[in-house]
Amino acid sequence: MTNPLILSMRRTALLALAFVSLLTAGPLAKTSAAIENVLFLISDDLKASVLSCYGDQICQTPNIDKLASEGVVFDRVYCQGTSCGPSRRSFMHSRYQGEAKVNLGKHFIDNGIYSARVGKIYHMKVPGDIIAGTDGEDHESTWIERFNSPGLEAHTPGDYACLNLDIFTTDLAGRYSTAMPNRWFVTVSYDGDGSDQPDYKTASKTMELIRDHKDERFFIAAGFVRPHYPMVAPKRYFDLYPIEDIEMPHVPANDLDDIPPLGMAKTMSTKDPIGKYPDNQKRMWAGYYATVTYMDEQVGRIIDELERQGLRDKTAIVFTSDHGYHLGEHHFWQKSNLHEEALRVPLIVSVPGMKAGRTDAITELMDLYPTFSELAGLENLPEHVQGKSLVPVLEDTSATVREAAFTTGNSGYALRSNEWSYIRYNDDTEELYNMQSDPDQFSNLATNPEYASVVRSWRGKLVTHMNGAGLKRKVAKK
Repeated sequence: MTNPLILSMRRTALLALAFVSLLTAGPLAKTSAAIENVLFLISDDLKASVLSCYGDQICQTPNIDKLASEGVVFDRVYCQGTSCGPSRRSFMHSRYQGEAKVNLGKHFIDNGIYSARVGKIYHMKVPGDIIAGTDGEDHESTWIERFNSPGLEAHTPGDYACLNLDIFTTDLAGRYSTAMPNRWFVTVSYDGDGSDQPDYKTASKTMELIRDHKDERFFIAAGFVRPHYPMVAPKRYFDLYPIEDIEMPHVPANDLDDIPPLGMAKTMSTKDPIGKYPDNQKRMWAGYYATVTYMDEQVGRIIDELERQGLRDKTAIVFTSDHGYHLGEHHFWQKSNLHEEALRVPLIVSVPGMKAGRTDAITELMDLYPTFSELAGLENLPEHVQGKSLVPVLEDTSATVREAAFTTGNSGYALRSNEWSYIRYNDDTEELYNMQSDPDQFSNLATNPEYASVVRSWRGKLVTHMNGAGLKRKVAKK
């Protein structure tokens, strides 16, 4: 039975919607007339390059690929924070740093639209908050209803592996599974059907909410935890990816010589024990692939339910991730640095009535807030929003809304345009890459005299972006 307080909130929201509809009818009618709902699907730690629709030749993601064929695929999308918490806080508030009173979900609620969360949207500790079924750093004001999706994570009975310590065991009561040493290298393959895992529960609850709210406008956000470590999935997903089929990323000799100390990842094959076990590095890829495919299946379940309820032609579907991930590129593992694999994320936006396509338009995750708002016909965008609406790009994939994407991290800052990647660290060391001729970022041009004018130009652009973001630190001149 629905809580009386929730029913009251819904009645208030519907009355507000009727009033707001009178105020907001006008310039956005052409774009938003058929868009009643927004379905926001977020994966965790998902690098763009691993998806089939982004060019991976091994990973099987048929449901995300189908969505990509029906929507606009953004090839140049970058996060504003280099780990879960800062990134999710940024796109939910559309701020480079800090928070605002009117977050994304509250903006929908204030406009009379039902807003709900299932799973991880703001930061949750994985596996801690997932095992406990707790809210993490959630903002209650974002949602009319919110639901967690608990699971056993690496304590799921099955074949446990701690790959950088070369530990393989089925003894999940033992000290290895309990302590989970270096858990970012943990995989668990088991014989279940997957219905006991958090992402399956997230999909099931999201499907239920779609059914329950099909007769009212909604903003529903479903947050999956995979492929975030520990990489847990039924054995049949692991079986899709034998390590014999996996080729590790090419790393040239002396690749690290021109990367400043602050540019090094915290976890590296050259320092961590994972470097001793080449096959285990491939098993890490296999676990990542397996959990991506498992997550993809949950995406498909949700979209199928949306179609069964007759809502596909009324609902904008958006799929993305909070940041990217390193799986051996430059000998780097995990996230939290300012290189391409850690910053670039997938973004697919499928809007009824808009043509499918692909775009190179430089995009920030912060742009989602104003995009959702415009698609839903909400003209009263809060003044604090720093993102830019992507509707012009959705209408014309050759359009652009910004020159460069700006990312802040603990070690420094990054700017990414279609041609250049510029990184400046807190000690004023720098990296510059020509992303047209060197997309893997193997040759740092920052100290090459031939590119001195390019470096000076990007220093100035970084100062401009920092000032625009309200950041106080000034970049030293050279």
